[in-house]
Amino acid sequence: MNRPDLQSAPDTHGDVLTAISDGLVALLKEYYGRGPTRAKAYYQDDLVVCLLRGGFTRVEQTLLDGGRGTAVIDQRMEFQELMRSRFESVIERATGRRVLGFMSGNQQDPDMMCEVFILAPTDLVDGHDVPASSLPDSG
Repeated sequence: MNRPDLQSAPDTHGDVLTAISDGLVALLKEYYGRGPTRAKAYYQDDLVVCLLRGGFTRVEQTLLDGGRGTAVIDQRMEFQELMRSRFESVIERATGRRVLGFMSGNQQDPDMMCEVFILAPTDLVDGHDVPASSLPDSG
C-alpha cells in the first residue's frame, strides 16, 4: 500500500517532531482561535505522543473558573473526536506512516492536553508474524 499523501514526510527525527508539534498547534489555533502556549512531541517506534500546554479560550477559562470544568473537558473531547481525521493527517504527513489509533486526554489544572497516536507497524504487528501490508486500508 502506497499512499501519495505520505510520500513527503520530513527527513530527520527532529524535523518529524517539529512537524508534529507545529501541525497540532496550528490545527488547534485554527479551530479554537488560539493554540497551546507550549508543545512537545515524542516519537518512538509505533508511538507518537504530543503534550500541549496552555490554550484554553476565554470562554473555556470562564467556565473553568465558574466550576464548570467537566463541560469544558467534555466539549474538548467531542471536538477531538470530530476532528480525528485532521489530527491523524498531521501525524501521517509528518511520519509517513498510517495512524491506527488516536486517543486524547485533557486536564484543567494545570492546563494541558495529551494526544497519543499508534502508528501502523513497519514490519510486524504486536510481535506476531503479520506483515503491516496485510492490515486493512483505512481509506
